[in-house]
Amino acid sequence: MILEFIGAAHEVTGSCHYLNVNGKNILVDYGMEQGKNLFENVDLPVSAGEIDYIFLTHAHIDHSGLLPYAYAKGFRGRIYATNATAKLCSIMLRDSAHIQAFEAEWRNRKARRNANIEEFVPLYTMEDADGAIRLLKPVSYNDVINVDQGIDIRFTDVGHLLGSAAIEVFLKEDGVSKKIVFSGDVGNTGQPIIREPQPVDGADYVLIESTYGDRLHSEEKPDYIGELTKILQFTFDRGGNVVIPSFAVGRTQELLYFIREIKEKGLVHGHEDFPVYVDSPLAVDATSIFGKSSLECYDGEAKKLVEKGINPLTFTNLNLSITPDDSRDINTDDEPKVIISASGMCDAGRIRHHLKHNLWRKESTILFVGYQSAGTLGRALYEGARTVKLFGEEISVNASIEILTGMSGHADQKGLLNWAEKSFDPEKTRKIFVVHGEDTVTDRFAALLTEKFGFKTFAPYSGTKYDLIKDEIIEETKGIPVVKKVITQKKISTVFERLLAAGERLLSVIRKNEHGANKDLAKFADQINALSDKWDRT
Repeated sequence: MILEFIGAAHEVTGSCHYLNVNGKNILVDYGMEQGKNLFENVDLPVSAGEIDYIFLTHAHIDHSGLLPYAYAKGFRGRIYATNATAKLCSIMLRDSAHIQAFEAEWRNRKARRNANIEEFVPLYTMEDADGAIRLLKPVSYNDVINVDQGIDIRFTDVGHLLGSAAIEVFLKEDGVSKKIVFSGDVGNTGQPIIREPQPVDGADYVLIESTYGDRLHSEEKPDYIGELTKILQFTFDRGGNVVIPSFAVGRTQELLYFIREIKEKGLVHGHEDFPVYVDSPLAVDATSIFGKSSLECYDGEAKKLVEKGINPLTFTNLNLSITPDDSRDINTDDEPKVIISASGMCDAGRIRHHLKHNLWRKESTILFVGYQSAGTLGRALYEGARTVKLFGEEISVNASIEILTGMSGHADQKGLLNWAEKSFDPEKTRKIFVVHGEDTVTDRFAALLTEKFGFKTFAPYSGTKYDLIKDEIIEETKGIPVVKKVITQKKISTVFERLLAAGERLLSVIRKNEHGANKDLAKFADQINALSDKWDRT
């Protein structure tokens, strides 16, 4: 029973963990990195074609986004996910493939004008996304599923997103039984539509996220309706727009839920039937899935609305923008409005066009409603940037920058501690691995779990391997910082210049591996010396 950490180790995004049990190769999540990439990730220990199963905690792209890439590289096993996660992935993975194709087309148009730029090849195609979707095997919450000999799984609702789950994995190998829990993303309490995070029933080993492991949401229960009403009233009275960069799946639906109530109660005065635009085809499709979802995912309040025949996500003057023309038309009139658009961190998508039209307007408001990763445009605005560059143009930030306090799909430090305390026993849990957090946050939260409850904890880096039977580290790695690759426009015209360039690259690789495992470095050194001996003719 070997566990290896691949992605989201001392980083928030790019979730991927590897298990080898009874000769079976398993991934838990296979997500894209988003925002700034701080550390190098090791490659999968086996080829994609050798992966037998993938267990998926939820549909967000930083957990699911590389599933089509796995398919493109030969994966043909089963992907286990909850019913709602499977439905959301069916639209999100196709959307990701569309973005890949669009980016490739844009880059390659540029490449055709510059012979020094290589052709950009997308990670995967729409056919790869469709192939991965066909491999999804939907399961229900709380059912124990036999996957293979000595491998059972159970999905428990953790209230982060429609269909999100902690995955309990029951393993048996050579007569030894172990249970390991992958938390996925633990949800915040008091969120609309979906249920509160549910505890699990103990484990030998735990991987727990730590996105907000160093901070707290408001001590008081957030008054989302009241805060949002104030922002709408203030902005509309000034004649501005409220632009909300929002994740298409989850956060957009929560906002619609709040706005429906604000309109129903007439809380915004003088602008009672203000227009709301959802400018994201993905968000439109996701909202449809939320509306048709099984009641097993809903909290009590949402269930009551549905039972009364009320759709909790629709209201008058809700406009769904599908085409690029629909999107452009939003900014052609002066009527104050709400514009909800993806991406939630402002690093891609239609939101950037709406920011270009509204950031310079002092009467408008940019409202953040979710986590902003380091290195994203959203993080820069959140931290007070006075100018930003959009589409090659420097834009002044004159609009009000607001944050809907406490509106997060992630549990804060207190919520994570509560979930861990209710789910695990320090006397029985051998180790808690802290993942999915910014670099120093993982270490701090690991220390806090030990201080508060006495858990044995460890915050691993990518490439660290752990033997679950022997309860020991097989190989420990340290974070290897990503070195920014400088693209030179100079053509290398001679073979000797190619050799010099290769030597410079070799030095870069050597420096990046300064803290690598000793045996790997020794092997690397031997290979370099052997090659040097072969070519040293002096």
